[in-house]
Amino acid sequence: MAGRYDNPFEDEVNPFSKPGSVAPVTNSRPSPFKTERADYNYGFGETVDIALDKSSDLKKKEKELQSKEAELNKREQDLRRKEEAAAGAGIVIEEKNWPPFFPIIHHDIPNEIPVHLQRLQYVAFATYLGITLCLCWNVIAVTAAWIKGGGVKIWLLAIIYLISGVPGGYVLWYRPLYRVFRNENALRFGWFFMIYLLHIGFCIVAAVAPPIVFNGKSLTGIMSAIDFVGDNVLVGVFYFIGFGFFCLETLVSLWVIQQVYMYFRGSGNAASMKQGVARGVLRAAV
Repeated sequence: MAGRYDNPFEDEVNPFSKPGSVAPVTNSRPSPFKTERADYNYGFGETVDIALDKSSDLKKKEKELQSKEAELNKREQDLRRKEEAAAGAGIVIEEKNWPPFFPIIHHDIPNEIPVHLQRLQYVAFATYLGITLCLCWNVIAVTAAWIKGGGVKIWLLAIIYLISGVPGGYVLWYRPLYRVFRNENALRFGWFFMIYLLHIGFCIVAAVAPPIVFNGKSLTGIMSAIDFVGDNVLVGVFYFIGFGFFCLETLVSLWVIQQVYMYFRGSGNAASMKQGVARGVLRAAV
């Protein structure tokens, strides 16, 4: 009987092979597969090696974040203490919000001025815008006069009036009035009255334009307008328009100072101001 693993075809000859090229047939078996232990966890139980450098980097970054967070908290606490100290000292941090397209000043009448003073504050703000308009038109009219042979000196004076009057009006009398109405501080009324009277005096001089400096032609008053009408009608018309602007500004400013004075007397601030002045004089004497 043939062996169990004997090849029954080992004596057969391949008919398609060339004669003399028949290779001897050997009884070879495939090499057995390497046996491995079955793993029923599908690799989930295997350990993963993690480099210790990565964990140290994570700890280092965590420490940096904690230090930055502590620094930010410290800065926030310092800022809060400064704001509280400023509020306790009566210092108000004003955010610039006007004009809306290019904020350069703080102006919030509806939220900061008492209701019974808002109308007066709006009219006072109108006088500030009015003096700005008057001085800008004054530059235009004097520029036309300069082109027609009036001289460059009057134009330089007009520029000086503009660049000193617009910021000066805001700093010297409009902002003090705004703060007075916001805080109702009686001692600040005296400063406003003094500076606003100078403002009214300048408007009156500008409306008249007496021949004091360069025959008054640096201001668009009535006397300068009459002089220019005979030489050049267009320049004369420009000066007459400026005269009208200064007259209107003077009238509205007179109304404002009258209303502020009435409020000053009627609210009892006059008596408190007198007491404050008396205390100041007594302290100075002592």
